[in-house]
Amino acid sequence: MATVKTDRRDFIKYSTMGLFALAAGGGMVFSPYTLKAENRLRPPGAVDEKEFLALCIKCGQCLQVCPYHSIELADFGKGHGVGTPYIDATIRGCYACEAVPCVLACPSGALDHACEKATDIKMGIAVLEFPDTCIAMSNTPIPKGYNDKMHKFIAAQNNVTKYEKEVLEKFDEFEGKQCTLCADMCPIPNPLSAISMVRDKSGGSRPEIYDGCIGCGVCEEVCPTMKPSIVVKPRVSFEQYYKS
Repeated sequence: MATVKTDRRDFIKYSTMGLFALAAGGGMVFSPYTLKAENRLRPPGAVDEKEFLALCIKCGQCLQVCPYHSIELADFGKGHGVGTPYIDATIRGCYACEAVPCVLACPSGALDHACEKATDIKMGIAVLEFPDTCIAMSNTPIPKGYNDKMHKFIAAQNNVTKYEKEVLEKFDEFEGKQCTLCADMCPIPNPLSAISMVRDKSGGSRPEIYDGCIGCGVCEEVCPTMKPSIVVKPRVSFEQYYKS
């Protein structure tokens, strides 16, 4: 009987070790129900988070075709979604390509191919999270050096595209002016359906968000304050945030 118990313990121990090794090597397929949803900004067309984590094969094709270098792959410090694509809007937002190449490149369905154009994108919703720091509301001109972050980002890329150069040229024009960056840099075809600057009782202007916002994160990227005053809430709709 002692031998049977010992054999059973050894079987469980080595089977468990084998399962951990298989998982570490990327060979285990997890049920979507065992995966923990993560509150991060996913590329255009991303399906429900748990389904996304189950479907994404971590091939990096979406990253390879993005002409703005907007997409990153999660590393081991990013929780359950190791190797999955996401967008850090504080660094680089999504510029809403009209043909949505990242979706076209996805072979697994993690990015839904029903997302065919920029206006189909629904990544989240922009929110003026920190109005006290918004320089548009205080009528503070855009400071010198506000564009250093974007210049450094572009300088770090090996293959800067013409699209990125065009964005940089437009972005460089705002120094010393009243801040309208979040509205004027909005990349969707009809930006006024998503965001505009309106007069505020403080005497300045503030960004106002509309239901055309796709949650691309560009407004968060270009905000010139140390900590972005405007941020994107991932996987939240206009109705959920502003109408609830």
